[in-house]
Amino acid sequence: MTAFTLGEAMTTALTRMGGRKRIHASAPHCPGAPVRRGSIEAGSFERTFFTVPAQGETDRLLRIARRTLDTGRRLAREERMGTRRLSHRERAITALTAGAVRVYEELLALAKLNRGQVFPSYDHLAKATALGRATVARALNQLEAIGFLIRQRRFKRIKVQGAGPRYAQTSNAYRFALPKAVIAYLPRWMRPAPPPDDVIQADADRREVQAAMLSRLSCRELSQATLSGPLGRVLARLGARIDALERESHHDPQPRMDSII
Repeated sequence: MTAFTLGEAMTTALTRMGGRKRIHASAPHCPGAPVRRGSIEAGSFERTFFTVPAQGETDRLLRIARRTLDTGRRLAREERMGTRRLSHRERAITALTAGAVRVYEELLALAKLNRGQVFPSYDHLAKATALGRATVARALNQLEAIGFLIRQRRFKRIKVQGAGPRYAQTSNAYRFALPKAVIAYLPRWMRPAPPPDDVIQADADRREVQAAMLSRLSCRELSQATLSGPLGRVLARLGARIDALERESHHDPQPRMDSII
């Protein structure tokens, strides 16, 4: 079975669990711990998050980022001249800086070296690019806003004596993408070729078969099939409890009000 992304798995699992008390599907969080919103425990999701770049993919993405930098400067110049009104996406492109492209170059180099497993700290990026931490932070925001990368915050467990937080923020994980917003501004030779019709149909058939298979699973089986690690085990236990409640409701169903004479 094709592996789901973390977001797809969480959405599917929570949809199947609808109608009950709302469940927060984030990773375990200790009240008061210095962990940012949306963080996931390191080591629990990377297997399905990272992807190995194809041959030449990192070089191609870097060329596109540099071309996008030139496009952003042209769009900004046209806006200043009053000949163009920028859309929201175009405004994000004009915010791209040379420093952001340099940070992107370093991230792509790490992806090529580490087979797509990219999780550098801000300090590493600042040292490798000779930029300040604040500049690196702004660069990552610019790249994420355009769609050049997907960033996932992470936290890790720490050992402490006595009372206090048991979790701490650690470096982010990064995955790369070709943003749809920039494709229209690329020359034809840099645009990705559309997939053949048979590939599109095969992908649609695969998704249909996969959805049918998952629809027949219980909540516990669905969690085990789509997620692994600590988060998957937590959802599996939660799904087992929901399955048990549903079985109990089948054995002792509530009488229908309209059936009482």
